[in-house]
Amino acid sequence: MTATWQALRDLRPDVLEDAGDAWHAVSGRSGADRVRVDRVMTARLRETQDSRSAAAALARLQRLSRNYHYLHTECGLIRTTLNALAADLAVPQRQLRQALDEAAELRFTVHEDGSVSFPAATTATLAGDAPTPGGHARGDARLPLDRAPDLSGAPPAVRPLNPNAEKAQALADRIARAVRAAADIDRKYAATLDRLRAAKGLDVTAATLADAARDTAGVRAAAGRHLGDGIPADRSPAELKAWWDGLPEEQRREYLDIAPDLIGGLDGIPAAARDEANRNHLPVLIDELARRHDDDSRTKLEALRMIRDRLREPSVPPMYLLGIGDEGNGRAIISYGNPDTSRNVSAYVPGLGTKLDGEFVEDTMKRARDTAVGARDVDPSSASIIWLGYDAPQKLDVMSEGDAERGAPAYHSFMSGLHSTNEIRDPHFTAIGHSYGSLTVGKAATAPGGIPGVDDIILLGSPGVGVQKAEELGVGREHVFVGAADNDPVTHLPAKDEVAFGGPGGALLTRDLLDAGNDDVYFGKDPASKAFGAQRFMVDDGPRMVRDAGAFAAHSQYFTPEKDMVSAANIATIVGGRPQDVVEEKHR
Repeated sequence: MTATWQALRDLRPDVLEDAGDAWHAVSGRSGADRVRVDRVMTARLRETQDSRSAAAALARLQRLSRNYHYLHTECGLIRTTLNALAADLAVPQRQLRQALDEAAELRFTVHEDGSVSFPAATTATLAGDAPTPGGHARGDARLPLDRAPDLSGAPPAVRPLNPNAEKAQALADRIARAVRAAADIDRKYAATLDRLRAAKGLDVTAATLADAARDTAGVRAAAGRHLGDGIPADRSPAELKAWWDGLPEEQRREYLDIAPDLIGGLDGIPAAARDEANRNHLPVLIDELARRHDDDSRTKLEALRMIRDRLREPSVPPMYLLGIGDEGNGRAIISYGNPDTSRNVSAYVPGLGTKLDGEFVEDTMKRARDTAVGARDVDPSSASIIWLGYDAPQKLDVMSEGDAERGAPAYHSFMSGLHSTNEIRDPHFTAIGHSYGSLTVGKAATAPGGIPGVDDIILLGSPGVGVQKAEELGVGREHVFVGAADNDPVTHLPAKDEVAFGGPGGALLTRDLLDAGNDDVYFGKDPASKAFGAQRFMVDDGPRMVRDAGAFAAHSQYFTPEKDMVSAANIATIVGGRPQDVVEEKHR
């Protein structure tokens, strides 16, 4: 765009938007063609053929799929850039037109160079009405236009100023600022569009896809405000669901492709959309962490790469990436099965020592998958989620209620989002807290209104949940279930007034050696006790901490069928919607 006020005045943002829509159509066709290649041609070939020629054909189809994916991404980026350009240019255009309208109303003349002429005026003085001459105002001028500088050293002659001078100067300044702002916007977006080029003889390689990721980051840098300003992030999950459902498909596509990090963590956005957004953002996050060289970043990077590899593999139940991030100790929310289309949905909060690392991927995620597989044996319409959406304490001796108090609102919001997006008329939700995660669930359950949509609560290996009785958790004592291995040291964690010397670890050792204990644990009443009043179900006792050199092994096997078939089956029975079938165990 030529940087003149006339060009800005006559600019038609709708032309840019129409061009963006045309690019969107190309992007949409490319995306649809990629889906057909992947879900029809490639899938059918894999199902029906097994030969060297079939393998070669599959390789060609994968290349075609990558090409379509690249076209879909790049054309979508052009569309987003053009729409953002139109939106951003509309602001200085509106400012310019307002200034031009005011100049016309005052009968000022706006010249080709943006300067403003004003007419002569009559000003009241002591000697009577005196005429003052008209003048000429240029944008951002520093001197009064009807008073020339006097270099003689003599006192300046005082004469009345034309009252129109100040108005004309203000209008000339506004016109100049609008034109400069438009020129800056134009340069920024021109540079962004110039980078959205493909080399001749398109062959999409890993380097090309990396270039597409950089293109996405560049468009996001230019158009980020255009996208971010439209998200009502302060709304409730139900309101966010309504907002998302009300967006045109092309706008939803824009968010998923260009600003996936703004969408992937929003509670109330449907699971399929969150999954796509987070999968799109994952390579960017991996790339960012790969540029850092501290131990924490390397640990998270390893975990993210492992998650990426699992997402690429076939999975039964299918995996949905509902959240990912590197803040704090790391964030990862993964569902096995679609929580929006499942009748039974559980969300498991891990506890002590959990962070985004290799152990989380190898072990903690497997717990959610084992639960989903078991629950599907009870009712095929079941999904199970691992929710690492908060910072759990990393050491036994530094546990306080602070991490749980900070994590509970995030868990509450997440569950509210699940409740808003679930498509089943009367779904069955289960909140699961393991170890310190049970305190987080307890804090969420005792918040006003309880945990949205939750019917049953499972507490595993719990050091207490911050309350004295099961009915305080808001779902009725008959819907609170407890798994507590007798040899799980965390379930015997001494009450705070017992921990005088040696910290919780030392007191645990004393209890184990002396077989001492009562029904008060570190964060309240022992959930497995009769006084607490929950439904205790049978689990394997596991190895003893000291006498069997088991350490904390009994604390980590509740979900794992290979180590504790009874506990895993009971958890799956509750999650699958048949809590009446659990195998009960006596209270402590």
